Amino acid sequence: MMEYFTADAMSALLQVIMIDLVLAGDNAIVIGLAAAGLPKEQRTKAILIGIVAATVLRIGFAAATTQLLQIVGLLLAGGVLLLWVCWKMWRELRTTHAEEVAGAEALEGKDLNQDGTVAGGAPRKTFAQAAWQIVVADVSMSLDNVLAVAGAAREHPEILVFGLILSIALMGIAASFIARLLQRHRWIAYVGLAIILYVSLEMIYRGGHEVFAVMNG
Repeated sequence: MMEYFTADAMSALLQVIMIDLVLAGDNAIVIGLAAAGLPKEQRTKAILIGIVAATVLRIGFAAATTQLLQIVGLLLAGGVLLLWVCWKMWRELRTTHAEEVAGAEALEGKDLNQDGTVAGGAPRKTFAQAAWQIVVADVSMSLDNVLAVAGAAREHPEILVFGLILSIALMGIAASFIARLLQRHRWIAYVGLAIILYVSLEMIYRGGHEVFAVMNG
């Protein structure tokens, strides 16, 4: 029992929780932005489809990724992919205030900036365009989430399982709440970004050692 409370295990647990919080909120914001340009009657449907799809994709990727990372070379590839995730997050954190408000208004269905409209400043789009944007974002961000959690959990399978369950629960239940939290307290997202960067560099380091060992017999 005490092995669950070592410094290494607790560090991995805290990293996993922060990664889940930030990426669930980030995914919800992206879904909100994609749906913001839809008419009101279609917006809720698109957001619901997006959150359900993200939840299902996380379950599917979790089943496959934890096994795939055991293959020599894929840990290194996963670390490189997470570096790309860090770049995407950095760009998203620097979105304009108007874009953030439009996404948040779409998620909540409320006029947060008191301009008389809900996501009124967002460019108009068709339901098919919004659905495609949401699906592409869900596939990418669900894989990112599973990779980051697997990398942070390292040699602690029980923390890996907890992290994946938490990720699925957050997307299914509390995605819009977390999106609001990240919008109001931007520093949380930057802390999460730093943790994901650390995990990606560690995965590259460990994966590089694995590949080097195999190449040298």
